[in-house]
Amino acid sequence: MGSKATLKNIAGILEISISTVSRALKDHPDIAQETKRKVRELAELMDYEPNAFAVYLRTNESKVIGLIVPEISNYFYHSFVSALENEARKKGYTLLILQSGNDSAVEEANLRLCKLNRVACIFVALCSETRDLATFNRIGSSGIPIVFFDKVPEDNNCIKVCLADRDIGRLAARTIVGKGKKNVLAMFGNPNLSITRKRKQGLTEEIKKLTPFVNVSTVTANNSSEAKAILIEAMEKKEKPDTVFCMSDEILTGVIMGINKLGLKMPQDIAVIAISNGFIPKLTNPEITYIETSGAVLGKKAMQTFTEILEKGISKKLDVINSKLVEGGSI
Repeated sequence: MGSKATLKNIAGILEISISTVSRALKDHPDIAQETKRKVRELAELMDYEPNAFAVYLRTNESKVIGLIVPEISNYFYHSFVSALENEARKKGYTLLILQSGNDSAVEEANLRLCKLNRVACIFVALCSETRDLATFNRIGSSGIPIVFFDKVPEDNNCIKVCLADRDIGRLAARTIVGKGKKNVLAMFGNPNLSITRKRKQGLTEEIKKLTPFVNVSTVTANNSSEAKAILIEAMEKKEKPDTVFCMSDEILTGVIMGINKLGLKMPQDIAVIAISNGFIPKLTNPEITYIETSGAVLGKKAMQTFTEILEKGISKKLDVINSKLVEGGSI
């Protein structure tokens, strides 16, 4: 029908008031069923869409949720986004999805964009370099709740949904010791992140507690290329590791590339255990043994937390998701 459909257009065609059209679309009990039917059919025919900004001004209730992640190409975040979006849609919300590129300046600009768009809530996985939470606190004080997920701050006076990172490290340690491994090369991500520190602490402290006869060498791999290079260098040494622990899917990808380049066999030449969302481990033969960290489960939990914010008005909360060991043939 050419021009953008409005309540006024629909009211003019049906020769009823604008308020009647509005109430009919909201299924108001005072409006006759026949009138509702006519209004809905015409609105659908005209591709009528409510003006989100006008709805916000009238009701002070936004139906848009902001989401800021370091990168969507990461399979974990891809599954998180898919689950969150699916759960949000069920409740009538849409997502404004933004990437920080692990740049704290971009992250801050994205926060301001979410505020300008009057979002109902902001979900954030922090950049590795983010230290100052002042902008987050200001936005939170303005009435927009912020839910940190996965990569969360140490501050306990906020709302966090994350994985049981120390327990994940402990579970990996028990698996390594249980398989009789003696020389472990443990690759971790950015040491500035609490997720890295907790997983490292869980792994190293649990191995030390279980036995004094396992050597653990911890290194930092910021991406898959670094992980590949570290593995190749380690396997060229006289004292080679018998096991590689990978903190993330990105690190695991680099380790797999290194293993393929060297022509090594798992677990005969090198054993591998990882923390993973579960997609990458299934691409190898044998499949990689991993501690499952589900982005989909975390996404659903994050939306449940948002619902609690609306219902109970909470301002600080910690939701922790437990993980499980998925056996492959790599260790």
